[in-house]
Amino acid sequence: MPAIVGFGAAANRAAASVAEAGGMAILRDRLERGVLAAWPGSRVNGEGAARLSNTSNIRFADPQGRPLDAEELLMRLDRAGIAVSMGAACASGGNEPSHVLTAMGLTPAEAAASLRFSLSRYSTAEEVESVLNEFPALYARIAA
Repeated sequence: MPAIVGFGAAANRAAASVAEAGGMAILRDRLERGVLAAWPGSRVNGEGAARLSNTSNIRFADPQGRPLDAEELLMRLDRAGIAVSMGAACASGGNEPSHVLTAMGLTPAEAAASLRFSLSRYSTAEEVESVLNEFPALYARIAA
C-alpha cells in the first residue's frame, strides 16, 4: 500500500512538471521571437531541434553580419539587471568556446557570439517583456 501511495504522489509531481515545462516553453519561444525581431542577424542555436523548455541559446551578429563578441552584450545586459551566460552552466569560468555549440557546427567566433538565457518555473511573461524591452536600445548602441 505505501508503494502505491508513493507512486501516485510521484505521478502527480511528474504531471505538474510537464505542465510547468509547457509554460516555460511558451515563455522561451516568446523571448526568442522578441530577440530575433529586435536584433537583426540574431539566430537561435538549435532552432527546430528538440530543446529544453527552459533554455534558449541565441547568437548575435553586428550590423555588418559578423559574429558579435557577446561579452560586451553580456555586460550591458548585466547592467540592466538581466542575468545571462556565455556558456553552459557546467563550463562556467572557462574561456574556450562552448564545445556543445562547436559540435553543432558553429565556428568558434559564432559560439563566442552566443548567449544562454535560462528560465524557471517562477519566470513570468512580464519578466520576459522586460528583457525584450532592453534589446532595441542595446542594438542601437552596438550599431552606432
